[in-house]
Amino acid sequence: MSTTRPTLERGLVVAGHGRHCMVETPDGQRVICHPRGKKSQAVVGDRVLWQPSQDEGTIEKVEERHNLFYRQDEIRTKSFAANLDQVLILIAAEPEFSESQLSRALIAAEAEHITPVIVLNKSDLPAPFSVAWERLTPYRTMGYTMLPISLKAAHDEEMHTIRALLEGKTTLVLGPSGAGKSTLINRLVPGALVVTNEISQALNSGKHTTTSTNWYWVNRERKTALIDSPGFQEFGLHHIEPMQLAAYMPDLKPHVAHCKFYNCTHLHEPGCGVLAAVRGCNQPKTAQNLPGSFRRTLPDPVLSRLSPAGARVSATPARPAT
Repeated sequence: MSTTRPTLERGLVVAGHGRHCMVETPDGQRVICHPRGKKSQAVVGDRVLWQPSQDEGTIEKVEERHNLFYRQDEIRTKSFAANLDQVLILIAAEPEFSESQLSRALIAAEAEHITPVIVLNKSDLPAPFSVAWERLTPYRTMGYTMLPISLKAAHDEEMHTIRALLEGKTTLVLGPSGAGKSTLINRLVPGALVVTNEISQALNSGKHTTTSTNWYWVNRERKTALIDSPGFQEFGLHHIEPMQLAAYMPDLKPHVAHCKFYNCTHLHEPGCGVLAAVRGCNQPKTAQNLPGSFRRTLPDPVLSRLSPAGARVSATPARPAT
């Protein structure tokens, strides 16, 4: 007797909390889905194949990703979203942002070939904003797109500039708690909070502001999307080899090719192209502070994987499964 294999449907993961996901069908319907097995591999932005079962569904397969934006420390890996066009890193003049965390987020984006955009909020506070804008000078020198804004009193022109930057793309909004992510998303997607609360109730995740990631369509054509992510205080780069980090820094990348040793860590080796450029004082502030700033960019778990001589590196940490 022959058995008919169940028909799998295509969908897009638009929200997630724990092992539960919200999957959107091509016609815009949303269904709660669970992974096949104990561990969920799907993240927001994933294209999946799922099997309907009454009023819910089961994710059978995560389709191949173009990229995956994530952070990793010595203990755990946190995946933000997949298949991104860009990451909008939202920081504020107050409270004071961490340059270390900003640099780490930029490196993580570069490593996945995702375009980063920096938006500095609270331009309505002249004194602290001026200080913060000056601190960002090296990043502008490196060519990063950067926008000033006051979400508290944003003019139509400012919002139009951001909308134009987002048009036709899938963008993850990333930033520390208190930077204004929820305000930005509600300015761009009126009613987003209502939608989020409905999703949170459906997934039993409570308040969304710290625990879940959510996908929003900015336009009716469903061509432009925003992804809201939980705030974070740390951004580990344990998944990136120390010797690879300089290649993801725009001010240092051109000099990596001049290193004498292929596994150069750019901290002390003779014939290091990066250190030679830094000593020549022809690089922006972030590079001139090497090795100090480079060591601050390296997460402690990565530094601990270097031998006392700094020449030995352990195996590359595992990438989150697809």
